Amino acid sequence: MRHEIDNALLKSLLPAVVQAEDMLARVDERAARSPVGEGFAERGHFFDAAGALWVAGELVHVEDLVLHDAHMDSRTPSHELTIAHAVLRARRRIWTADPAWALSAAGLNALAGAGLDEGTAPETKGFAAATEEADEPDQLLSAELAEIDAVLARSQRLLDAHMGKPVEAEEERPKEKRSDDPLGLFGDDEWDEGQRLADWRGVLPLAGELPPVLAAAVLFDAWERIEPLRRQSWLGGLLVSSHLRARGKVSSHLFSFYAGLKSVRHERRRSRDRLTRLLAFLEAMSDSAATGLKEMDRLLLARTQMELRFRDRRSNSSLPQLAEFVLSRPMVSSAMVAKQLKVTSRGALNLLNEIGIREITGRGRYRAWGII
Repeated sequence: MRHEIDNALLKSLLPAVVQAEDMLARVDERAARSPVGEGFAERGHFFDAAGALWVAGELVHVEDLVLHDAHMDSRTPSHELTIAHAVLRARRRIWTADPAWALSAAGLNALAGAGLDEGTAPETKGFAAATEEADEPDQLLSAELAEIDAVLARSQRLLDAHMGKPVEAEEERPKEKRSDDPLGLFGDDEWDEGQRLADWRGVLPLAGELPPVLAAAVLFDAWERIEPLRRQSWLGGLLVSSHLRARGKVSSHLFSFYAGLKSVRHERRRSRDRLTRLLAFLEAMSDSAATGLKEMDRLLLARTQMELRFRDRRSNSSLPQLAEFVLSRPMVSSAMVAKQLKVTSRGALNLLNEIGIREITGRGRYRAWGII
């Protein structure tokens, strides 16, 4: 599938491209120099994850996502909340990796497959668990080892084809059904995700010849048209943000594309006219950048007010650490503060009262504070 842009389309997109380029440059420069830049970047992960579910037609409260990320759920997590947390983890994985990693073949395979959990500290297995798994008989892992060998064989054939070496023909064998999917609900023989991902990556050379913002809109439009991953459709917005970072347009943080896209009407996002779709995506980037500028204004004002409260405190006071933690989360609870600062629950409540941030729940249980 080829995506081409003619000159008439470029002329129609030029005003929106210029505006989006200007807004993204402003928010990137502001976040790079602002004292609340790190907190703004961390908060953006939560808001963008909730926005990704919003665009998909699901509602996930940011407060529930924060508690779920801290392993302090007030209720049983829903399926939508679990997906939002996967988006959050994927954004953190992309942000901590090399700027060009997510758009590479290895990065796409890791984000689209089981490799997403590698290197995440909260879910890393302990030494005891790893020792117990190593003591199990090899025959219990025969099926998994066979799958790994098949993946390695396919990878070797792809490398040989890329290097121009003769490729051995793959033996045709009947496709076995997954043991955990007897009805074939997850697998679709007519939906080749590998080929669709390759088709989408074929748009990257075209995008490299365009301005960064216009290229990001073209890449997201191609992702929406090709639909490489059915169960991870939210990955397209994260790859767009990674592209902006790799091109150096937004390097201070991972841009929150979905935070602005959720304000665009569905009819424009899913229009049959390409010009309408591209204009909608460019407008989403401008809206997200404008929202980010307002967010940094709020965070900077809140930081100034909190600094006035612990300016004359002793040097080992926990209030500066609490201020940094509050700036990095959309909301905090006393249990989260106690765990982060390693204080008692009563001490956490005292610190929250002293720092002077607003309580957003107004309840006796599951109290939470945040910057509004």
